[in-house]
Amino acid sequence: MPLTQSTFTRTDTAIPLIVVPEDTCADWLASLDAPAQAWAETTGFAGKIGQALVIPDMDGAVQLAAVGYGSATDRARGRFHVAAAVPKLPAGTYDLRGDLSASALEAEALGWLLASYRFDRYCAQNPARALLIAPEGVDSTRIEAIAAGEALTRDLINTPASDMGPPDLEAAARQLAEDFGADMTVTVGDDLLTDNFPMIHAVGRAADRAPRLIDMAWGSAGPKLTLVGKGVCFDTGGLNLKPGASMGLMKKDMGGAAAVLGLARMIMALELPLQLRVLIPAVENSVAGNAFRPQDILTSRKGLTVEINNTDAEGRLVLADALALADEGKPDLIVSMATLTGAARVAVGPDLAPYYVDDLSLVTALEQAAEAVSDPVWRMPFHAPYEAMIEPGIADLDNAPKGGFAGSITAALFLRRFVTETPRYMHFDIYGWQPSEAPARPKGGVGQGTRALLAALPAALWSWVTNRNVLP
Repeated sequence: MPLTQSTFTRTDTAIPLIVVPEDTCADWLASLDAPAQAWAETTGFAGKIGQALVIPDMDGAVQLAAVGYGSATDRARGRFHVAAAVPKLPAGTYDLRGDLSASALEAEALGWLLASYRFDRYCAQNPARALLIAPEGVDSTRIEAIAAGEALTRDLINTPASDMGPPDLEAAARQLAEDFGADMTVTVGDDLLTDNFPMIHAVGRAADRAPRLIDMAWGSAGPKLTLVGKGVCFDTGGLNLKPGASMGLMKKDMGGAAAVLGLARMIMALELPLQLRVLIPAVENSVAGNAFRPQDILTSRKGLTVEINNTDAEGRLVLADALALADEGKPDLIVSMATLTGAARVAVGPDLAPYYVDDLSLVTALEQAAEAVSDPVWRMPFHAPYEAMIEPGIADLDNAPKGGFAGSITAALFLRRFVTETPRYMHFDIYGWQPSEAPARPKGGVGQGTRALLAALPAALWSWVTNRNVLP
C-alpha cells in the first residue's frame, strides 16, 4: 500500500504525545519532573511548529513525547501542524493528546495519515516510523476513508503517462467500481462518434491509445450528484505544441479525473446516502496527421459549435461533451474538476482551489467546511459580462479567447454553457500538484477541494431535495 499507515494503529500501549502551543509551553514544562525539565531545556523545545520533544525513561525507552503547536499567528499561515513534527519522532505508536477542538483534532489526525503517504511504484521508499492510534472522540472510519481516497488521487497523478494513459485510467476506475459494487460503462474510440461525443473523439483521436468516456454509477436512493473529471492523461498542446518546460508536468493534466475518483472513493466507502455518477473523458492530446487543428470548428454533443483557436485549450472541449451528458440526467448537482488554466494559478497560486458556483447556500456550506477540514478553496465569479469574450461570431463558442484576460473565468463560462437543465453547477479549476514539500503534503500529486466537498455536499444536497419536494 502506498499509504504506509492507511488506517490508525490498534493497540492498548501507546506513547503519550502532547500537543503544546507556544504560549503555554513554559507552564507545561514546569509541570514536568526536574529531569524531564532539564532534558527539555537541553533540546531547546519551546512549542514551535515542527519541534518534537522525546523524553526517555531510566531505561532509555520513550515515556513521553511532545510536538510544538506554535502561536495562533503561525498556525494561520499553514495547516497540519502536528504532521510537521512527525518525521522527527522515533519509531513507535503514539497517542495524540492536547487541548484541541474537535475539528482541529480530526484535521491533525488526518494530517498524520497523509504524512505517511509514500509513492513506491518505481522505487522503494522508507516507511513511516511513527504511527498513530485513533485519538479519542474522532470518527476514525471517516478519517481513514478520506486518507485512502487522497492516496488514490495522489497515486494516479504521480504515475507517469507511460503507465497512466486512457486505458490505465479506465482500469483504475474499473477497479474502484469493482471494490464498491458500482456499475461502469466505457465508450471507446470511434464509438464516441456513434454515441455522439464528437469533441472527446476529436481531441483524443491522434493518440495511439484510444480516447474514451468512463461512466460510473453507484447508489440507488437519495439526491443525485454527478462528478465530471478532466482526464487528459498527457497534454502536448496538440498542434499548438507546448514548449518543453510547459510540457514537463503534463502527466498531471488528468488531475481532475484523479480528484473525482478520490472523492468518489470517499463517498462510497462512507456509504453516503446519495446517487453518485462519475464521468471522465480520458484522452491524450497528441500530435499526428489526424490531430484537430487551429481554426477547425467542432460540433459538440450539445449541438453548440466551437471554433478552435488553440489546440492547447483541449480540456474544456472534452469536459463539454461529458457535461452535456451529465446535464441530460438532470441531477441535483454537477461538479466538474479540472487542471484547466494557468490563469487560475496566476490568480491564486498552487495551494488554493478556485471554484465557481452561483448558489450562495453552497458557497456558505463549502467555505465553512473547507476551513473546518483544512482544505482551502476560493470562490471565483461566473462574470456574465465576459460571455461575449467566448463568442467568436463564426461559431457559437471560442475555446481560447484572444487577449489573455480572465482566462479561468472565460473557461468556466464556456463550461457552464453545457449545463442548461441542471439546477446547480459547480466548477473547480485545480492545480493538483504540490510543488514543494509541506506538512502532510509531499512534493507531487495532491487532492484539492475534495475534502471540502465531502464535508459540505451531503447536508446541502439533502436540503435542496427537501426544499424542492415541499415547494409548489
